[in-house]
Amino acid sequence: MSNVTSGSVRVDLLGGTLDLNPINLIIPNVVTLNLATSLKAKVSLSEIDFDGLEIVSKDYQSTERFFSKDIKEENFHNGFFGKLSFVVQIFDLFKLHRGLKVELESGSPPGAGLGGSSAMGVTIFHALCKWTKTPLNKIEAIQKVNGLEGRILDSGPAGYQDYYPALFGGVLALVPKPGLIEVNQMFDAALKSHLEENLTLVYSGDTRLSGINNWEVYKAFFNKEAHVRTGLNQIAELSHRAYKAMADKKYTELPKLIAEEGAERKKLFPGIMTPSMLKLEEELKGKIHGIKVCGAGGGGCFLIAHPKENKTEVEVLVRKHAMTLLPFHVEPPLS
Repeated sequence: MSNVTSGSVRVDLLGGTLDLNPINLIIPNVVTLNLATSLKAKVSLSEIDFDGLEIVSKDYQSTERFFSKDIKEENFHNGFFGKLSFVVQIFDLFKLHRGLKVELESGSPPGAGLGGSSAMGVTIFHALCKWTKTPLNKIEAIQKVNGLEGRILDSGPAGYQDYYPALFGGVLALVPKPGLIEVNQMFDAALKSHLEENLTLVYSGDTRLSGINNWEVYKAFFNKEAHVRTGLNQIAELSHRAYKAMADKKYTELPKLIAEEGAERKKLFPGIMTPSMLKLEEELKGKIHGIKVCGAGGGGCFLIAHPKENKTEVEVLVRKHAMTLLPFHVEPPLS
């Protein structure tokens, strides 16, 4: 018996960092916009004759085995499972401790800022629901996996936006309410086409952890630092305008709003753009609307927002700078 489950990693369009409690309820008109890509986390489960779990990472070409007797609460706090603690703790939610092999493939470059670990987490949860014939409650899955990831990262609260595209697909507007996140599906074929034609997704080759930068802004927000509060309010305003443009099907407004959000984020996060990104941006001047780095505080991937007629020229310059063009296809909604 075996099964394979996949879940999209996301590209954040506008409103990252605003998906942190309780910032999301303090700033008015908060909405976070993202989409499900064709880059997918993949989880394969199969039965094995072993009193424990075998975890195979295709990305790192590694295999680790943990005996069932060692899968216990105290070992979740002492580093026993190393970088696989997140995976083991999700299995523990289902009390599955033995006789299983799991093969993992992230679908995303390391440190890309595409929410790869979060997508993997909820995809594992989904796979285990199927394995145990448990109905998938998407919101419960997100809440539980988000809680585990926040505990493991130990760097302040973990934002919630990264989990939704893997379970919902499409183009999402996540609107916070007290005690819940309202999920609005914005996908249609015209929106998909416009985003794919006017955005280019690039991996710079730089591996970075955007969550650490995010924490610095979180602290500054509650220290009442004026430039941070002003910047996040401006990001919220741009995100709300983009949300309204989607709702009104005024898709031509979106590339420039995404570029503006990227520019505003540069003010908040010193170093969000690496020297190689800045050099490319300089060469692209006049051909693009701007660059939006993926990940709230900056990962290794970024979006280039441009008129569709300039897409080929943009791709040529990206290759000239020895960066990698990633496939950018918007996945349809999931049932």
